[in-house]
Amino acid sequence: MKGLPSLERAVVVLSRFPGVGPKSARRMVHHLLRRGHGETGELIEALEGVRDRIRGCACCHNLAEEDSGAGEILCWICEDPLRDRSRLCVVEEPSDLLAIEKAGLFKGMYHVLGGRLSPLDGVGPDALNLASLESRLAGEGFAELIVATNSTVEGEATAHFVARLAEPFVPCITRLAHGLPMGGELEYIDESTLYQAIVGRRNFKI
Repeated sequence: MKGLPSLERAVVVLSRFPGVGPKSARRMVHHLLRRGHGETGELIEALEGVRDRIRGCACCHNLAEEDSGAGEILCWICEDPLRDRSRLCVVEEPSDLLAIEKAGLFKGMYHVLGGRLSPLDGVGPDALNLASLESRLAGEGFAELIVATNSTVEGEATAHFVARLAEPFVPCITRLAHGLPMGGELEYIDESTLYQAIVGRRNFKI
């Protein structure tokens, strides 16, 4: 926008966020301008807190907040003595962990890979948190490993790699079930989802 380089720079930066286009970014900037310095300062302070205090958990690579204490930074899950330490769930990203936690059913531990295998994008095993996963599997005696990577080509390849890695150490390796979403109609479901639903079918209890 001619004559407003600071505003345009803010729009460009906000447009880099997933799901935010230039029009949405411009609305955000104008909202901040209308609200005044107080709300803008609050946003800046919050973002600086994320930049300066959020780190990776030293154990599972989940997001963790740095405090004033010394020693390794652990996330709230790894610090919780009530978690089931016999089960480990492997996910691609911290956002996947949060989605599972929101469901409220799993009470075990996690390991965040930090992505998924994608040779075309140059993402190989060394780019993921697989060495630390192997170390945990070898040393912590898990009874079950739950592979919760996404149901994509890359996610499936990552799941098979993790399963092969874990096989010598864990007696039970499971994969999240994939199938039909609630409310979904068969004619609108993609072939891959239908395939997974048929392969993963279970007994129908009446």
